[in-house]
Amino acid sequence: MIGRHALPALALIVLVAGGCGKEAPKADAATEQKEALERSAQGTFGTQVKALEAAKGMEADFNKKAQESIDKAEQATK
Repeated sequence: MIGRHALPALALIVLVAGGCGKEAPKADAATEQKEALERSAQGTFGTQVKALEAAKGMEADFNKKAQESIDKAEQATK
């Protein structure tokens, strides 16, 4: 029969031995973020994610057009 004090030591040895030989998963933060965004686009919040991506694209387009307009106005005043 195992003694009362030996049981916690035995449990600790089993836990440590069980974790040996396992490598930690290699995770790239950028890849994980991209994959998470793709998963969310397919999931419950897919509509909101797609709308956010569309808004980001519109923002870039508006900024480009605004800069072109400013450039034209500056050239007209020269």
